[in-house]
Amino acid sequence: MSSFVEALLAAEHPVIMEVKCRDAHGADLLAGRTVPAVLAAYEQAGAPCVSVVTGRWFGGTRELLRDVASRTRRPLLQKDFVTRRDQLRTARELGASAVLLTAGLLPRTALHSLVPAALLLGLTPFIEVTTEAELDGLPHADECVLAVNNKDIKTRERDGGDLGRSLRLLPAVLATGTRCAVSASGIDRPETAARLLDHGFAGLLVGTSLLRHGDPVTWARTVRALRRGTVPATVGAPVPVGAVAAAP
Repeated sequence: MSSFVEALLAAEHPVIMEVKCRDAHGADLLAGRTVPAVLAAYEQAGAPCVSVVTGRWFGGTRELLRDVASRTRRPLLQKDFVTRRDQLRTARELGASAVLLTAGLLPRTALHSLVPAALLLGLTPFIEVTTEAELDGLPHADECVLAVNNKDIKTRERDGGDLGRSLRLLPAVLATGTRCAVSASGIDRPETAARLLDHGFAGLLVGTSLLRHGDPVTWARTVRALRRGTVPATVGAPVPVGAVAAAP
């Protein structure tokens, strides 16, 4: 089992916390904080893994990944548009443990080539999907993280997100044999996070809302308390996702 998957499955608080410089609309997310300060807060909050957005849409660079890798021992996910094998080697050299592969943007032949190539390099394929069709015939699913993206990458994730998509696709994701089903993007409140985990996701990926909240320790503590039933589910503003709130 990869260090990335192992860390996520063993975590009390299985949230991949994200380092991202800008949101989809270009707004600054670090707000004067340094990368070391953000990482320290994530580690204090119990993040088992860290995602680093190196894509230029979000103000990322490869140097950001190298910097984060030099400052933490947490397994790292590189989030960028990977389309070639040489990018996999670069990701490994920069310190990544996992690499994002976006099923909706990659030709099927490319995805089927990149998954085994990543595994041979010791990288966990973090395959992002938005439809059931994108799950068909995925190779080595039992060794991959399969993540439902609640936003639309084709619009640069500028939409509000559809958290109901995660619940609709979860049975199909689990049917692939993956041990690590993740819900990613648009998870705006601890209440939403707790419900998604309670519905069967092995982990979540949260970035923008954590950075905007500014206190990942309290955020994570609230999720844990909600899951234990020690905090009323009405804490904070109501969850704006009827499908998540109402699903059985």
